[in-house]
Amino acid sequence: MKICLIAEGCYPYVVGGVSAWVQMLMQRMPEHQFVIVSIGAESRQRGQFRYPIPANVTEVREYFLDEPMVPDAVPSVERPLTDAQRRALLDLVRGTAPDWSQLFELFGGKNPLPVQQFLMSEEFLSLVQGLAEGPGRNTPFKDLFWALRSMLLPALELLRCPVPEADLYHTVATGYAGLLGAKFSYFAQKPYLVTEHGIYTREREEEILKADWVPGYFKPTWIGYFRALSQAAYRQAGTIVSLFQGARELQIGLGAEERKCRVIPNGIDVGRFAAMPPLDPAPHPLHIGAVLRIVPIKDVKTMIYSFHRIKVARPDATLDLIGPCDEDPDYYQECKALIRRLDCPDIRFVGRADVTDWLPKLDLVLLTSISEGQPFVLLEAMAARRPVVATNVGACREIIEGAGDGLGPAGRVVPVMSPAAIADGILEISRSPAQLRALAENGYRRVVRFYQDKDFLAAYRSLYREAVQNTQQEVNCPWRASALN
Repeated sequence: MKICLIAEGCYPYVVGGVSAWVQMLMQRMPEHQFVIVSIGAESRQRGQFRYPIPANVTEVREYFLDEPMVPDAVPSVERPLTDAQRRALLDLVRGTAPDWSQLFELFGGKNPLPVQQFLMSEEFLSLVQGLAEGPGRNTPFKDLFWALRSMLLPALELLRCPVPEADLYHTVATGYAGLLGAKFSYFAQKPYLVTEHGIYTREREEEILKADWVPGYFKPTWIGYFRALSQAAYRQAGTIVSLFQGARELQIGLGAEERKCRVIPNGIDVGRFAAMPPLDPAPHPLHIGAVLRIVPIKDVKTMIYSFHRIKVARPDATLDLIGPCDEDPDYYQECKALIRRLDCPDIRFVGRADVTDWLPKLDLVLLTSISEGQPFVLLEAMAARRPVVATNVGACREIIEGAGDGLGPAGRVVPVMSPAAIADGILEISRSPAQLRALAENGYRRVVRFYQDKDFLAAYRSLYREAVQNTQQEVNCPWRASALN
């Protein structure tokens, strides 16, 4: 079977949970071939792979949002839009459910409309004028024109990308990757699956609400636009996967059909951590570790503030930050400056390292992210019999406390961006080595029972097989073109 995997903003350029998931999926399914389609933010990333490409990958296609996806052909004669095409474009910028089949055919069909030509055309100007007289009447016209142009450009450019030959298409997010997967499935008439590690629409909404570059009066338009992109994936997909039940409920609330939605948790190789020694039962200095990228979404600054509080009660405590420091150099320097300003010793930036070398040295693992899906770092720590403290994001509560499994907590769940609560949680569970060991055993039992890689891989093998069999047997499959209408 040939599977086209479509990723955005992660594999193979960025080290992290989603990229590791993609790598594991391909490496552990040598019986299948894969085509990688990767959407990056900037063309300077081209060829800068952080992962070795597995032998069963037959092709890697790279597209970047800061450059045309496909070279322009000779400009065609400007042609008027049909009422259906104009309505679909208006629905897209309004954030209401557009007829994506109209947009797929207009910009990605046999006679595609050149995107740059359209965005400088009388038709586009007329569209902006229509919005200026209605929903955008309180927005300066110049701002509305350029904002809509910058909004539409990457999405419409993506629709020009040629369709890779595959038996099925699988995206690891909605957004731009989901849009491209829906387009591929529409034209190839092949099955389409979506796996959301985090809920893309919600993550973009949080970013836009905080962003300085989006004027307040235009934030709802951007939020609606990303919601519309996700709708393209939700409608075209035959199956929509999330990592935990709370994420599935969010997907349904955002418009995904309940019958399509299912939960497949992440899984890890528990045997990789089998040789890890248990925690030292004797009193000893507190060694805290965090396995992370030094980037804002991991909220390393809150972690530093928390550790500063811990040092007051536990002067013997140390904190090791294990992971790459070069993805956001400015933020890395800000974190170092904060440590100096607080005069907080015993924080070390380790850099990239093998987690199996470091987990035996730690007493607990800390995660202070402001957004997560189902973090591998927590599962790996628990497999290594280390307790964890994590912010209440994504599946962290379910991982640490269980979903009524009766196994007991594996650590503590703490509020986001709360140094005091994070420090208190760590100090509470580290009062004695015996308490840390008890929490660690709870976590180990939970990982063994619910989060093994063999179960995760079996679920996706079955999902792939069923999707291809269904498209061979059924006439009206959920991924047929009519699903977008």
